[in-house]
Amino acid sequence: MGLSKDFSLFVASRLRENKGKNFSSLIARIAVGSIAIGIAVMILAFAIFAGFKHNIQEKIFSLASHIQAKKWVDSYSYEEIPVSTQLDLYQNAAEIPGVEHIQVYSRKACILKTDLEVSGAVMKGVGTDYDSARFNKNLIAGSFIDLDKKNYSTEIVVSNNIAKRLQLSLGDRLSVYFVQDPPRVRRVTVKGIYETGIEDFDDLIIIGDIRLIQRLNDWDSTQVGGFEIFIDDFDQLDVVFENVWDAMDPELGISKVTEMYMQFFDWFIMLNRNVVVVLVVILFVAGFNVISVTLIMITERTNMIGTLKALGSSNGQIRKIFVYNGVRLIVKGLVLGNLLALGFGFLQNQFKLIPLDPSNYYMDAVPVMFDTSVILLTNLGFIALILLILMIPTYIIARFQPIKAIRFS
Repeated sequence: MGLSKDFSLFVASRLRENKGKNFSSLIARIAVGSIAIGIAVMILAFAIFAGFKHNIQEKIFSLASHIQAKKWVDSYSYEEIPVSTQLDLYQNAAEIPGVEHIQVYSRKACILKTDLEVSGAVMKGVGTDYDSARFNKNLIAGSFIDLDKKNYSTEIVVSNNIAKRLQLSLGDRLSVYFVQDPPRVRRVTVKGIYETGIEDFDDLIIIGDIRLIQRLNDWDSTQVGGFEIFIDDFDQLDVVFENVWDAMDPELGISKVTEMYMQFFDWFIMLNRNVVVVLVVILFVAGFNVISVTLIMITERTNMIGTLKALGSSNGQIRKIFVYNGVRLIVKGLVLGNLLALGFGFLQNQFKLIPLDPSNYYMDAVPVMFDTSVILLTNLGFIALILLILMIPTYIIARFQPIKAIRFS
């Protein structure tokens, strides 16, 4: 076996020395380019899909949560039935497997009024346990509200859409009328302006102090609208949801973010299907090119194949010659393709070469998010499939008869 392998490698290396002297070398360069483009597009397809998914999910989680717990109501309303922070779910959340953080929240419908404009909104009240680091990524001006004041804070954070609609700037004061009986009004100050690009949030949500909502609703300091639960691993959402379900108090109901914002997660499924279709087409084209190149290489070397057979070489030995040359083309194509993908991804993230319309895509540029494990698996899968395809044309060597092959011209 050692001699057989050395012989095949020797002949394959001699064939490489003649590159540029025959038609197959041009086709080989085309094949390398095809493989490079194929693997680059595959890697970028996964990276761009991962970037879209990650960015949109992070925007959703910055104003929502993985799991929401509150009392069930018969109709969809912003008037909440209070729950107590003394409940076991809130007090013992850290002991639930998979739960990373829990925080209180409350919502209240309101009307924002300046001297010139009026707009409806929903105030989301948050407390000192609020994970503002998630939200601060959305801030485009100002800062988050100060929750450490002795009394409730009269600062709010508004979306850029609302700021434009009401012609608001940082430091501006406005009146907020809360929808209740009797109606109440508070004067507040704009502390920050955020933007997620998601209309469900940007057209409606303002952030305020939960103590203000507690005061308006005549709640005590232990009463809140509900709890927002964040988990360690989003891929384990269903498992952690069951853990929370088992641990929660009977008076509560819980919902998953995939149910509350179903339209986005359905979109992810559609994008994933599109990625699969693109990858199948790319693999088909790359496989067809490898088969074509190998057939051309075999056809050009028909006389050589006949001579080798006449001298006693086996079909396996000759087949390995073309497999080795095919592997060389694949490796060159993979190296070039990986460099192209990583290079383009770096430039896109740094300089935003391909912009997007935030009103349609929720971000201003194509996001590229590389995952080392995905890149490795993509390369290994590509190699395995192309090698399998490469074996197909080499089996026609067994049909060559030495006399006819030597006479072939």
